[in-house]
Amino acid sequence: MRFFAWLKPRASTDSVHLPSGAPRRSDRSAPEQIRYTRAVIPFLHIGPVEIPTYGLMLAVGMVCAYYILRAEMARRGLAAKDSGAAEMFIALPCLAGIIGAKVYSVLETPHDLFADPWGQLFSRYGLTFTGGLIGGLGTFVWLARRRKIPVLDMLDASAPAVALGYGIGRIGCLLSGDGDYGVPTSLPWGMSFPHGLVPTTQTCVERGWPADCAVHPTPIYEFVVAAAIAWLLWRLGTVQIAVHRAKPKNAPPTVSHDRGRWMVTATLGSGAIFAAYLATTGVARFLVEFIRINPRVLWGLTNAQLASIASVAAGVLLWRHATRRGGSVGL
Repeated sequence: MRFFAWLKPRASTDSVHLPSGAPRRSDRSAPEQIRYTRAVIPFLHIGPVEIPTYGLMLAVGMVCAYYILRAEMARRGLAAKDSGAAEMFIALPCLAGIIGAKVYSVLETPHDLFADPWGQLFSRYGLTFTGGLIGGLGTFVWLARRRKIPVLDMLDASAPAVALGYGIGRIGCLLSGDGDYGVPTSLPWGMSFPHGLVPTTQTCVERGWPADCAVHPTPIYEFVVAAAIAWLLWRLGTVQIAVHRAKPKNAPPTVSHDRGRWMVTATLGSGAIFAAYLATTGVARFLVEFIRINPRVLWGLTNAQLASIASVAAGVLLWRHATRRGGSVGL
């Protein structure tokens, strides 16, 4: 099925027809009549209150990230679960991240910004991951220094929470149909968003497909990958904690575990988990951009891909700084 009927607030049997003169591709054309169900829910209406689903999923992601960060800080001995530290490290960086994501997004299209600055700055959609990372990371580092917590240790603790929170936020993109989908596809799990905030009908026609074509549901791809990255980072954190506790204070932190099916030949120093987050998330975003509809700006790459290259490079450099070859540690 191309749509999740259980998500719809109300049904619609509107047919989507090709505009006159729109190009067709006989080998990719869909059946002549396709009835769409409103699979996207840009806004929830509860009486007079209108709740954007994207913002709602951001809030859900923040709550999930809070519980993960609280558990990580407790098991690393950075703060007790009832200390309130995790709330501060989630609320302030998330707020700064949202502001940074919005500012970065509008700066990507200066022509639109100068044409309608108020509308661009306060529109209900248009957030960029790179801007969010810059704003959130800067605030996070400031908080760590203020609370006199080692910055790299705090970044390591935050990595699984940030990864999962980002993935959950992407589900908000799917529910609202805000244009974060991919290019047209004939794969069976392709989806259409004719009633989204950014309808797929225009994208399909611009790329030479029928207006009722399906596109890659890239938010789902990103959610699955983000959840896998969060799991991997949590497991690496478990190894890192065991490594640090297995050696005297000034000794190289190496330890060997017999259990587990994977082996990592490295000494996981402070910053290694966050380095892994930067590298894995950068690679994932770089790859998914090949099937996203974002414009190419340099060397055939998108802004997000250029930022992803920087993220991977920073992750590799930090990993080399934080790790040394040593004994085998099991995951």
